[in-house]
Amino acid sequence: MSTPPNPDEFYEKLEAQLHDTSSWPAEYLYKFIVKSDTKKISILEGIFDNMGAVINTVESKKGKYTSVSVNLLMRNPTAVIEKYKEVAEKVEGVISL
Repeated sequence: MSTPPNPDEFYEKLEAQLHDTSSWPAEYLYKFIVKSDTKKISILEGIFDNMGAVINTVESKKGKYTSVSVNLLMRNPTAVIEKYKEVAEKVEGVISL
């Protein structure tokens, strides 16, 4: 049985990778999967509202899940991580890719 990942360690590692691989500010593409529930999708879209984000949604073949892609200019890796945490806190059952 494997140990579940520690979210803090995951975010620290991601932040370090973002620092190493991009020059900031930079365009960043978030990808999420959520159950096809208009309320959850609206909350997710609202988190990125008024930020100049380009948001695309694609429903799965059977309509059970929706993929949400959010592309926007972020000022630094810390801001990227803050948005991931906000989404995880506000949207129940969301999967971040």
